[in-house]
Amino acid sequence: MLVRNPYRPDYVTKYELSPDVVDCLAFCTKNPEPMLKYMDELKRFKQYWFVTITPYGRETEPNVPPKENVMQSFISLSKSVGINSVGWRYDPIFIDDTYTTERHISDFEQMCKTLSEYTSVCVISFIDLYENVKRNFPQARTVTRDERITLGKAFAEIGSRYGITIKACAAGKELVTYGVDCGGCMTKETFEAVVGSRLNVPKRKSQRAECFCVLGTDIGAYDTCGHFCKYCYANYNRENVMRNMQLHDPASPLLVGWLREGEVVHPAKQERWTDDQLTLF
Repeated sequence: MLVRNPYRPDYVTKYELSPDVVDCLAFCTKNPEPMLKYMDELKRFKQYWFVTITPYGRETEPNVPPKENVMQSFISLSKSVGINSVGWRYDPIFIDDTYTTERHISDFEQMCKTLSEYTSVCVISFIDLYENVKRNFPQARTVTRDERITLGKAFAEIGSRYGITIKACAAGKELVTYGVDCGGCMTKETFEAVVGSRLNVPKRKSQRAECFCVLGTDIGAYDTCGHFCKYCYANYNRENVMRNMQLHDPASPLLVGWLREGEVVHPAKQERWTDDQLTLF
């Protein structure tokens, strides 16, 4: 497949989607249901899925399916790929008159009851007021430190009752004391559990100093999601998204549109990180 550099669209990179050079495919989604019918085609790849399920309604997430439906798709996905290959994200957390700390704690526990047999991890994060977020969700405010601690502590206690480890995404170390794992969301250990082998991960700089995840190759694109969540930092505006969605062609190796005349494709340097040597791991 071909991927445009988001900051230099004329720079196109080619990636081979083959188990020979791909250790694992990682998916991030709010609605895995459309992919379920393709699971047989994906079986040749190791997979890790992060599914975001929050308590928000259509006033905040206009085109996300009902939470009950997403949770059922999550369960079907877990049954297909295994509990170690599915993680739940409850983020971003924001606080307002409707979604109070008490409401979050109550809704989180109800979701834990439904999902506890199908995942062992839940990642939380608190809303970041990026420029796109400020533009599309002007009433949003920063979650205070006291609110973060109240929620982190409560979620960790609830998670422990249901066998779900709570991880914090790019939130520093302030919640460690309360039982939250602040060591990263998609870590080396996460993928080793999926792959079933040690990974020889090269040292790389993270895009954000507070992120401890193993970063491979991102093949997504800004301004392409039609869920139109108000808190989204990856969409600039609705017009851009609608234009890009119209330009999508399933037959194209690009997510949006086709390669243009004169553009040069740069083959990516790809190599597996899986250590194929037999170990006691």
